[in-house]
Amino acid sequence: MRKIGVLTSGGDSPGMNAAVMSVARSAAMYGIPLIGIKRGYNGLLRKSANLKDDMQELTLELVLDIADDPGTYLRTARCLEFKEKKYQEKAVKTLKSMQIDGLVVIGGDGSFRGAQALCDLGVPCIGIPGTIDNDLPYTEMSLGYDTAVNVCVEAIRKIRATSRSHDRPAVVEVMGRHCGDIALTAAVSTGSEIVVVPEVPWTVEGVAMQLQRQLNQGNYRATIVVAEGCWESMAPFDLYNFLTSRGKPCYPEEPMSAVRFASVMKRMCGMVEARANVIGYVQRGAEPTARDSAFAFEAGNLAVRLLRDGISNQVIGMQKGKVFYMPIEKALKKERYFNRPLFDLVNSL
Repeated sequence: MRKIGVLTSGGDSPGMNAAVMSVARSAAMYGIPLIGIKRGYNGLLRKSANLKDDMQELTLELVLDIADDPGTYLRTARCLEFKEKKYQEKAVKTLKSMQIDGLVVIGGDGSFRGAQALCDLGVPCIGIPGTIDNDLPYTEMSLGYDTAVNVCVEAIRKIRATSRSHDRPAVVEVMGRHCGDIALTAAVSTGSEIVVVPEVPWTVEGVAMQLQRQLNQGNYRATIVVAEGCWESMAPFDLYNFLTSRGKPCYPEEPMSAVRFASVMKRMCGMVEARANVIGYVQRGAEPTARDSAFAFEAGNLAVRLLRDGISNQVIGMQKGKVFYMPIEKALKKERYFNRPLFDLVNSL
């Protein structure tokens, strides 16, 4: 191979820089120059007037300095245009003009679909899963998931400590648009009493009954962990009329949120002082855990070896603690497993 390209796409996740570092070290060992492509697939579409704003040669000296940094040095952005074939073909021309013969794509489902499109146009690609949501069905873990869970666990433990001090329930929102793995794992790890996720339909009244049961048992500091996407699986609820009829100002058509949900729980459960907490982007911006960094190291090296050996159109993952690879097309067709028995156990105790 003349050159290998690497990009980070979609949402950033802890461990992306560690993966880029591993790709760079491995490429250097095999004598293959590495080009970093900035802002995901946008860099391949050459949206900047200056080439240096879109691409950069990644030297060992540079990547060794960024390996442990949070975020992604190459930046990231979504690129909706890349769904269209004319933009995919433009990306292929850019790669050919830069003499890049293979591409390592670090990202989630959308990023992998972009890689598959490039594969169909003759560009060898290898995917490394980089998404904190852990929503790629073919792999047990993705870069950033372990870090995000640990950030949430640390935050929830502190919230539960102050909840105990004041005998106040807490609503804690964590990330996870379509996948509740962060919420479920964080709830299990902290002994939280209630968890709400996008995968399981639910009602506001049902959660209020769960909280009331905890209060009746003398547990006034119960924790409700909710995934950010859980509002999509919530049964219809008239938030405006419920709150305004009880003296709480609310805008018409205002959507449910962690803050509003805590207000509803308060009024459904005897005016208990439920408080809302949104953990937010600190889940993405944390330094990667040892587990994420170790996975990044193995995945980056394997990606370069596969390209060097002429094996492409693959994604790398982990199953039963071992790093493996499989065709992109098969990986994208896998159905995701949600641990419903564990979910039910948390909510039944």
